Amino acid sequence: MAKVQIYTTPTCHFCKMAKEYFNEKNIAYEAYDVVSDAQKRQEMVEKSGSMAVPVIVIDDKVIVGFDKERVNKALGITN
Repeated sequence: MAKVQIYTTPTCHFCKMAKEYFNEKNIAYEAYDVVSDAQKRQEMVEKSGSMAVPVIVIDDKVIVGFDKERVNKALGITN
């Protein structure tokens, strides 16, 4: 099972879409609110080089934005 982390903000529409997608696919993930957690915000910037959200980390793969095709590829989902 892949380790999935998502760095989000409360008002991010694409963050919500990503979390809903993970829930639909029964994929466990850890979500971090980078507005309220400065340490996680810094961690996100170090991993992605960006302040854009969502940042999705699947094992060692970093995906900026909710790119379903890249997420599926990283998770080995074919449909």
